Amino acid sequence: MKRMANRKFSLRYLALVGAIALGAILRFWNLDLKPLWMDEVITAIFSLGKSYNDLPLDVVLPLERVPEIFTLQPGVSCAQIAKKIVTQSTHPPLFFCGMYSWLKWLSPLGSEWVTKVRSPAAFFGVAEIVAIYYLNRIAFFPSAGMIAAAFMAVSPLAVYLSQEARHYTLPMLVITLAILGLVQIVKDIEKQQKVRLWVVLGWAIINSISFYVHYFCILAFIAQILALLMLMCWQRANILNKRQIWLAIIVCISIVGISFLPWLPVILHDYNRSETSWLTSPQNISPIYQTLISWLLMLISLPVEKQPIAIAVIFGLLMFLFGIWVSWQVVKGFRELWYAKSTHIATFTLLSFSVCVLLEFFAIAYLLGKDITSVPRYHFVYYPSFCALIAATFAQKSKKKEIKNSIFNLQSSFLIIFLVGIFSCLLLVSNLVFQKPFEPEQVAQNMNQNPSIPLLMVVGYRDYQDVALGLSFALALEPLREVGEQGISSSYSFSNVAFFKQSPDFAPVLQKLSQLPSLAATHLNLWLVGPGRKRRDYPQQITLSQQMTCTIDSLQHYRIGVPYQLYRCGVSIRNSKQG
Repeated sequence: MKRMANRKFSLRYLALVGAIALGAILRFWNLDLKPLWMDEVITAIFSLGKSYNDLPLDVVLPLERVPEIFTLQPGVSCAQIAKKIVTQSTHPPLFFCGMYSWLKWLSPLGSEWVTKVRSPAAFFGVAEIVAIYYLNRIAFFPSAGMIAAAFMAVSPLAVYLSQEARHYTLPMLVITLAILGLVQIVKDIEKQQKVRLWVVLGWAIINSISFYVHYFCILAFIAQILALLMLMCWQRANILNKRQIWLAIIVCISIVGISFLPWLPVILHDYNRSETSWLTSPQNISPIYQTLISWLLMLISLPVEKQPIAIAVIFGLLMFLFGIWVSWQVVKGFRELWYAKSTHIATFTLLSFSVCVLLEFFAIAYLLGKDITSVPRYHFVYYPSFCALIAATFAQKSKKKEIKNSIFNLQSSFLIIFLVGIFSCLLLVSNLVFQKPFEPEQVAQNMNQNPSIPLLMVVGYRDYQDVALGLSFALALEPLREVGEQGISSSYSFSNVAFFKQSPDFAPVLQKLSQLPSLAATHLNLWLVGPGRKRRDYPQQITLSQQMTCTIDSLQHYRIGVPYQLYRCGVSIRNSKQG
């Protein structure tokens, strides 16, 4: 018996190591393949110890010098980073301070700086596999932890978040640890009728730290408190030492609240900043089906972006049918998980937490007019409990002994989910699914349609987010201009980018273009990026450097979130004679 128990123990941890290794491979594979997009550029700027004040605005910058913007600013403290965050961002500072320390340790960053900027998110994503294992092991039983780790390792949404240079996997990890503390408190109440002080203090400290990682962690903490209160009310007849438990809850809330008081004025100020205005009001029941789509993306992701309508419909239908099948499997297992005495309390806790977070999401959407359900990555707040419950339902079915083939059926069902997850992740790391917003790579290819002709990209920005967007386009364009389509050097020295303020319309941008110093080119392609502008706002002609006339190419107008228009410029006859 002892030898068999040791063998099971060894196999379990060998499987956990395998899940961690597979998760790490999927998260670090082609980490730098996709171009940085706007939000990742913002992350890089603050993580390098810089601010928007350090960006080259109102000047013409050679495209080859754009990567120089993304170099480490030495000697910057966390307090200085926090000060920059307060004035120029809508996020707490802890993640950016940690990123700065990481990049400082890896400096000089060199040509692999994109991988180094994204790697912390991948590391936190791998750590999440371990955390979800221990969450389900404590909440349910070891096999539930193993299935949860395997599920998290190959979840396409989890891998997508792990390849984003953003603070999503870190708060997800911290939330998982907080839920782990919550479950341990619930277990103590259930078994010992009291809570251990060190568990409560650890739970409070983790939640306090989470507030300085991501503001959405506040939603997670509120949901934890509500889940605990619901459990206390539901089990009030079975709880003897109520006073001690209530006191522990009050102490925890007080610690977390007091720890966040220094940053409270900042978050109140951030709520009405323009950076959050892009979140629109919900349309009827859109938050409901958007949430269901996000759940589906946790399981499967097939190529539906930028595909012919027929292919998109086929893949979309396959994803829908797969989601229906998984839902049927989960519902069958959930009933067993709910009614089993050993797992009922943990199931109630995790389900209550998930429902409370979803209600918070819907309240923000419908009452505050900011539909956060429309962004799949924001669903990281309750994703740990979602993953834990799905894994536990499959694990619970495997414990049934009444039906001979139940274990085989479960393994077959989960194996299908596991293999579909791996396939989805392979598509993801190949840039076929979860493509970057605003599609910087596609924009760069459109702008580089004439590699041998000098190029000037001008971004008429309204705010610093537009600048970050333009920088993402420039970063994707720079390697294309460095080497032409035939593998030979193109007119690289005549590839430039400029950022000019547009307020209230294009007029200031056009004026600055006309006043530019003379360019060392007789003709060039001018790409004018106009966030917030419509096609009719683009003039038919633009004067460049008082020597070139730029004529609009009506066939080269694009819109990928923002519009951008091609102008073909050449020295006028009058100016050429004067020269």
